[in-house]
Amino acid sequence: MTLAWAFDAILAATVLAVAAWTIVARETFAAVVGFVAYGLLLALVWVRLAAPDVALTEAAIGGGVTGVLLLGAAARLRGTAGVLVDERPGAAMRLVVGVLCGIVTAALAATVLLLPDPAPTLAPEAAANLTTTGVGNPITGVLMAFRALDTLLEKVVLVLALIGVWSLAPDRFWGGAPGPERRAQPDDALVFLARLLPPVGIVIGVYLLWVGADEPGGAFQGGALLAAMWLLAMMAGLATAPAVSERRLRLVLVAGPAVFLAIGLAGFALADAFLAYPEAYAKPLIIIIEVVKMLAVAATLGLLVMGPPERPPQR
Repeated sequence: MTLAWAFDAILAATVLAVAAWTIVARETFAAVVGFVAYGLLLALVWVRLAAPDVALTEAAIGGGVTGVLLLGAAARLRGTAGVLVDERPGAAMRLVVGVLCGIVTAALAATVLLLPDPAPTLAPEAAANLTTTGVGNPITGVLMAFRALDTLLEKVVLVLALIGVWSLAPDRFWGGAPGPERRAQPDDALVFLARLLPPVGIVIGVYLLWVGADEPGGAFQGGALLAAMWLLAMMAGLATAPAVSERRLRLVLVAGPAVFLAIGLAGFALADAFLAYPEAYAKPLIIIIEVVKMLAVAATLGLLVMGPPERPPQR
């Protein structure tokens, strides 16, 4: 038994144990903490699988933004915990759900284990045509060229999710800024971190975007980090969320999918296909899309965590 094999076995057992704990935890807060830990462990799993791009995304989204969202939801539901306990499904329903989950898990495991060896893959074809995109990172090449439509729709889904969150606000609050207003406390540790970390975080976020063309990184990872720095400043009271009716904010939110779509439509004239890039300009066009997409992702994730408008517009 090698040290690497032992580490992987311990990691797999820990992931399963944390997943089980997240499911059976009685308290909402404990379940959310388990979910965040589960996301961070999955990031480590992706590192062991030599997929650092996926690991970065999992750590930022699964362990970061989603964890903050769930913590906010848990805080809002704290007053209804007793009602939820009273409405807990009975033993028969829980047994049925457990059996169905087991069947789905067994089916997924069988699907993976029964794949032919070698498994069917388009990796050789993608690698052979990667040079036409001008980027050296195969993940970026696949996301921006070979499955660009999926990537475009993912950004549209983010905007639709934000619209859904905003639509939860009462009509009298519409047009206000998301989240309650916070006042900075000069001696607070959060304020100190909000002054110290954002300059470093912004540089790292931009670096992740730039290096993502040839190394692990990209617009989503960089945007998630920028969103985290923005959220930190807002939670410390050093910055305020813009009003949801602000025109500049809306332009930033739609700029990512809009620029992506515009370049995709230009592909009809430049490369005879939708979302196709002319070979001589493929990398510059991809970088333009990534830059605008990073800003849109940062704004969308930050506003998703802040929630629906909760105060009237400032005059």
